[in-house]
Amino acid sequence: MMIEHWEAIDLYKALAALIAGFVLGLERELKDKSAGIKTITIICMGSALFTIISMKVGTGNFDPGRIAANIITGIGFLGAGVIFKEGFNVYGLTTAGIIWISSAIGMSIGFGQFYLAITFLIGSLLIIYSSKLINSVMEPKHKNNKILTIKLKIEKANTKDEIINDIALHTSSISETRFKKTNSEVFISFEIKVNPQQNKYLEKYLIENKDLISFTYQ
Repeated sequence: MMIEHWEAIDLYKALAALIAGFVLGLERELKDKSAGIKTITIICMGSALFTIISMKVGTGNFDPGRIAANIITGIGFLGAGVIFKEGFNVYGLTTAGIIWISSAIGMSIGFGQFYLAITFLIGSLLIIYSSKLINSVMEPKHKNNKILTIKLKIEKANTKDEIINDIALHTSSISETRFKKTNSEVFISFEIKVNPQQNKYLEKYLIENKDLISFTYQ
């Protein structure tokens, strides 16, 4: 009978996977990401369940690691589904990473490696919640610096200061590095520091500004 295969440890594993998935998914949920509490918790519990099943049916020459290996493949597809590119930026990498580690933690719980799962859960939470502080301390000074060059018609040269002020609204810092004037056009280059959120609005401003003949941004 199926009831004969029930063990109390399976309940503990299910609860541990539920808690681990909830804790990992909470941070994504609070940031309104595509994979939140429900998704991460289900992934963690599902990975634990597949692992438990692989151990229970693993008799004789059957290798429980075969099911675990297929879990990794399936999680890879889920992770790829939350990654997308918009303009110069790639989004979803952190969410994909959390999906991946939640599955690994679920597998650890399924195999009964509770201390291993707790260790990596704590390590993951530390890096997730301290990443902003780490970035502010260790981020290279010019990591987010870009060079922006705009081209104006000569009769629009008097709008230079207004354009600089508008660009400054969408950047962390801006400094003029080059100014070139020809008979019909003006070229102005800036070194700007911009984060991904600012980048989105800066691109929109540059595209919609009718005073600009063209611009390069790299």
